[in-house]
Amino acid sequence: MKDTINAAAPVIEARNLDLTFDTADGSVHALKDVSLTISKGEFVSFIGPSGCGKTTFLRCIAALETPTAGTLTVNGMTPDEARKSRAYGYVFQAAGLYPWRTIAGNIKLPLEIMGFDRAEQEKRVERVLELVELKGFGKKFPWQLSGGMQQRASIARALAFDADLLLMDEPFGALDEIVRDRLNEELLKLWARTEKTIGFVTHSIPEAVYLSTKIVVMSPRPGRITDVIDSPLPKERPLDIRDSREFIEIAHRVREGLRAGHGDDV
Repeated sequence: MKDTINAAAPVIEARNLDLTFDTADGSVHALKDVSLTISKGEFVSFIGPSGCGKTTFLRCIAALETPTAGTLTVNGMTPDEARKSRAYGYVFQAAGLYPWRTIAGNIKLPLEIMGFDRAEQEKRVERVLELVELKGFGKKFPWQLSGGMQQRASIARALAFDADLLLMDEPFGALDEIVRDRLNEELLKLWARTEKTIGFVTHSIPEAVYLSTKIVVMSPRPGRITDVIDSPLPKERPLDIRDSREFIEIAHRVREGLRAGHGDDV
């Protein structure tokens, strides 16, 4: 699997990326000299302390923030061109479902905006509900679903227009450990079925190691990449793989990378 992925054309290409925000209290250097290549079909997690630029980098990919230096391409286009071509789906930390719309209605919203006809909307909603294991819940309202089910509905909405790139900003961070473990398993199955490229922000070392083909470790602000780890773990990953020697060794390397990043900032 790894050889096939590495041979694929880059989906995301960042070179010497910098981003400085101007605020009322002065400038904030959010990203510094970030260079990274993400290939088709990879599952890439970004991990680092709060404020290190993980989400900022994801937002740059999505054209929600504009870098002040360096280059960034998404499918060979500028992020803004990729946004206009609907090259990605974005899943935020909160599910962000409208309470007055049913689950199906929430999933349809981007399809309505894009002008898909009603029959195509219904077809896509049915397909993505089955993908995230929410078949039969389309007529429910968000308040009738658990937090984990709401987040799955949010993922379904991001999948509805079938973009090849899925950007996920700590989607399971607010959930308890049991639900989070189950959704991690389901996300891996979803990734295997769809073969999408995924960029995933997390604060959890076990989550990053369990999910990823590549782990990007970032330093405190200004956000820099301190390590990029290509995972040797197999694509099929039961939860008990977290007890394996390989898993523990990768987690140790991530932890050391986080410590090194803090050391550089002293």
